[in-house]
Amino acid sequence: MNNQLSSRKGLRGMSDTNMLTLITIVVFVLMYTMAVICLGSGFLKPQNFFNILNENASLIILSCGMSLVMITGGIDISVGQVTALVCMSCAVFLDKNNGNVVGSMALAVAIGLAFGLIQGTLVAYLEIQPFIVSLAGLFFAKGMTTIVNANPFNVEHKEFVAMRSTRIEIPFLGSYNKKGMYIPAYIEIGVVVAVVVVILLFCLLRWTRLGRNFYAVGGNAQSARLLGINVKRTKFMAHLLCSVLAGIGGYVYFMHVGSGSPSHADGAEMNAIASSIIGGTLLTGGVGNIIGTFFGVLSLSTIKNIVSSLGLDEAWWTNITVAFMLCLFLLIQSLVLRRKAGAKK
Repeated sequence: MNNQLSSRKGLRGMSDTNMLTLITIVVFVLMYTMAVICLGSGFLKPQNFFNILNENASLIILSCGMSLVMITGGIDISVGQVTALVCMSCAVFLDKNNGNVVGSMALAVAIGLAFGLIQGTLVAYLEIQPFIVSLAGLFFAKGMTTIVNANPFNVEHKEFVAMRSTRIEIPFLGSYNKKGMYIPAYIEIGVVVAVVVVILLFCLLRWTRLGRNFYAVGGNAQSARLLGINVKRTKFMAHLLCSVLAGIGGYVYFMHVGSGSPSHADGAEMNAIASSIIGGTLLTGGVGNIIGTFFGVLSLSTIKNIVSSLGLDEAWWTNITVAFMLCLFLLIQSLVLRRKAGAKK
C-alpha cells in the first residue's frame, strides 16, 4: 500500500517536461517492439536502427534547434530552406570554386549564423511575430538557393567524397546476409555530430542559466521579466541557436546526400516541428526536453518505416499516419497538463 502511494506521489511530482518525455520514450519502445513482432526480424537487426539514425541525423539537429525556439514560445519555419541553401552553397563552393572541406563547414555555420542574427533581432528586439519573420526567411532562403545554382548536381570533390564515405563500424552488431557474408554495422559521421548536439543542448537546458531562462520566458514572459530575466536577449539567443543548428544540420544533410539541389530538405521544417511535438515540446512554450525531441525523431521515422513495410508506399498514407501521431500526442499532452492542473487545485 505504501509502495503504491509513493509511486503515485512520484508520478504526480514529476514535472510536465519529464512526464511527456517518459511517455514519448515508452511509446517509441512499444512501437519498435510491435514492429519487430509483427513485421519480422528486419527491425530486429541493429543496422536497421542505425539506418534510422543515419537517415535522420540532420533532422535530429534541426528538431533540437526547433525545440529551443518552441520552449520560449516561438517557432522557426525557415530551417528546411536554410538546409537547402547550405547544401547548394557548399556544393558550389567545393565543386565550382575549388574550395576545401573546412571552408565549406565554416560557410554552413556562417549561413546559419546570418539567419539567426537577422531573425533573432527582428523577433526579439523589434517584436515581430516569429512565424512571419521565419516565413520571410523561408522564402528568402528558397530564392537564394536558386540564385546560387538552379540545377541539382552531385559533388565530386575528392576530399569531401572521402569524408562522406567514412563509416564508423560498431563492433559485434553486424549481421550475415543471404550469402553468408558478415556485414558490419555502421553509423555515419553525421550521427556522431547529432549525438554531440543532443548532449550539449541537454546540458544547456538542464544546468545553465540560459536554459532555465528559456523555460521561464516560454512559461510566462511577464513573470520572467519581473524576475529580472532579459526576455529579449533570451528570445534572441533561442533563434540564434536554432539557425546556427540549422546550418550545422544542413551540412550533416549535405554529407548524407552528397549533392546540391533546390528541392533538398523539402518539408524538413514540418518534420522538425512534428518531432518536437511528439517529443513533448509544447507549442505554447515552457515545456520541452531535448531527449524527448530525440525520441520524437526516432518515433516519426519508425512509423514511416512501418507504413512502408506494410506496402503502403503512397505518400498520402505516410502523411495520414503522421497526422494521426500528432493528434495522439497533442491529446496526450492535453490530458497530462489537465491532470497536473487538477492535482494542484
